[in-house]
Amino acid sequence: MRAYLISDNHDTLVGMRLAGIEGVLVRGAEEARKAMTEALLMQDVAILAVTERISEMAPDTIQRLREHGELPIVVEIPDRHGTKRSPDFLTKYVRDAIGVKME
Repeated sequence: MRAYLISDNHDTLVGMRLAGIEGVLVRGAEEARKAMTEALLMQDVAILAVTERISEMAPDTIQRLREHGELPIVVEIPDRHGTKRSPDFLTKYVRDAIGVKME
């Protein structure tokens, strides 16, 4: 099993290739959806990494993949410009998911 990247940023793609992760560079929502469809047809992809911007381009597709509950696991990663999430996004996620307030 392997990981596969769908990126909107060339630097992120090159960095991940240096780490041994193949991927594709896309421009726009339509290309992103097409790349996701093609990645799903690859039998050996267990982790589908997408940049946060790609996730914003195709939120319906990302949500559908997450709800399906099978491989590949979809992971959003920040690009070289950093994350767009707030500093406390993980704490908020835990609070919303299980109702526990973490200090």
